[in-house]
Amino acid sequence: MDAAIQTKVNAWLAGNYDKAAKDEILRLQKESPDELTEAFYRNLEFGTGGMRGLMGVGTNKVNKYTIGMATQGFANYLKKIYGNTEIKVAVAHDNRNNSRFFAETTANIFAANGIKVFLFESLRPTPELSFAIRTLQCQGGVVCTASHNPKEYNGYKAYGDDGGQLVPPHDKNVIKEVDAITGVDEVKFEGGEDNITIIGKEMDAEYISMVKSLSVNPDVIAKQHDLKIVFTPIHGTGITLVPDVLKAFGFTNVTIVEEQATPDGNFPTVVYPNPEESEAMSIGLKKAKEMEADILLGTDPDADRVGIAIKNHQGNWVLMNGNQTAVLAFTYMIEARKTKGIAQSNDMVVKTIVTTDMINEVAKKNNVACYDVLTGFKWIAELIKEKEGKENYVIGGEESFGMMVGDKVRDKDAISAVAFLCEMAAYEKNNNKALYDKLIDLYIEYGFYLEHLISITKKGMRGQEEITEMMQSYRNDPPKTINGSPVVQLLDYQLQVEKNLQTGESRDITLPRSNVLQFILGDGSKISARPSGTEPKIKFYFSVHTILNSKEEYDSTHALLEARIKGIIEDMKLK
Repeated sequence: MDAAIQTKVNAWLAGNYDKAAKDEILRLQKESPDELTEAFYRNLEFGTGGMRGLMGVGTNKVNKYTIGMATQGFANYLKKIYGNTEIKVAVAHDNRNNSRFFAETTANIFAANGIKVFLFESLRPTPELSFAIRTLQCQGGVVCTASHNPKEYNGYKAYGDDGGQLVPPHDKNVIKEVDAITGVDEVKFEGGEDNITIIGKEMDAEYISMVKSLSVNPDVIAKQHDLKIVFTPIHGTGITLVPDVLKAFGFTNVTIVEEQATPDGNFPTVVYPNPEESEAMSIGLKKAKEMEADILLGTDPDADRVGIAIKNHQGNWVLMNGNQTAVLAFTYMIEARKTKGIAQSNDMVVKTIVTTDMINEVAKKNNVACYDVLTGFKWIAELIKEKEGKENYVIGGEESFGMMVGDKVRDKDAISAVAFLCEMAAYEKNNNKALYDKLIDLYIEYGFYLEHLISITKKGMRGQEEITEMMQSYRNDPPKTINGSPVVQLLDYQLQVEKNLQTGESRDITLPRSNVLQFILGDGSKISARPSGTEPKIKFYFSVHTILNSKEEYDSTHALLEARIKGIIEDMKLK
């Protein structure tokens, strides 16, 4: 074993760590030295959004001690910023194994540092944590979750006083404080328990009331109250609020997928508890077909992502991708506000740079401002704060199944999104139109945009280096052509430069630095490369588009665009 790694192992064996942790280290030394190396070869990074990783013993795993040092660092930062004024934080958790323990550990550490803590009585969706921070006027917050990762993972998301995840300079400054914690002895694990207040039902009621206020067409819901809705929480926190929110909206015909209704950190019916995965939605899809439902919806474990399935133009059930869902939702919001006479001249919508540009076209044609931000809802929240009092935010979203309606929550919110999407389905049904037919109509009006995503995972000590090398190669030696089309622009968000590769001209990118590259091709195709900030993977986003002349040409045009994406992937040797 590397000497530096062995030193860290020895520190745990000799230090103030519990017997169970030390026993596990000794077991790994005998039975699985490679696993022990993996557990200690680095410190689990507290990144700009918190941290996420495999649970287990070691500096590279999520456990009581890595959670403890992260919380102590966050507490130190809050005390440094807010001084002697009363500091308040809210703490929540999802249904994952150990999430309650990690949340209580987090609450105890904040409390021991003299910080007032509002701890949810039991599991709650992430968006309710964001709402609670704003409602209780907290200076920060934490939710213990690993979002849609497999059951072996857990994590920790940190929030600021606006209810959004930390952004510069706070994110980097918190990281400095966390990195300054040199050992577990610096963590105040106990003392100050009187600083903890348990919250629950009252906050639920306020949140549900807020979500209900987002409804644009309650009169339509009254007419279509028996819309056949199937919902699956995929063993997660969605079960705590989605049924109540749908009831508050006025929907009366909601079927819960019983096999996935009970919160369970082992996720017994799925491998990846992610509504982006067809496997996770398969049981719900079967139920929707049996019932001849109007719409199927699923939320991930912490209920910040939502996936939907509907019947396509041929009557077959299909899972919508995040871009399709976003296009439908953004358009519905823009059109419904106009029809209702509540649209404002300063309305704005927000999307991320890897989300379909079709939304930009919809907004442009409807004279609504559309802003592009970096990937991650914290940037949407930051833009809302920046534009507050000047522009009116109505909806934001990203291709990875995230959506946020209204500005009372400052993170993606699958709870309100479920209700909003059901209202959208009811509205189209009231007009004798299927949602998929509405989507095709939008393609005819605004252009047919098709997107695809590939995630390449690079595990282990070498994995991160390979991803870095891949990005460096694209950055230093960009391809001249891709799939027979010239690469005309390279957008480098790390260097904050957009360069015309044909003329050599360049201009500044005003967004914050981020390790993202985008290639714009002569035929209008766009390829984005972005290493994940929370997992050892790199993501490639593909977007192609063309004109759709009629509904009759939909299938052939779809096939043409699919072939174009396939050609790009093959030419870039990503398969």
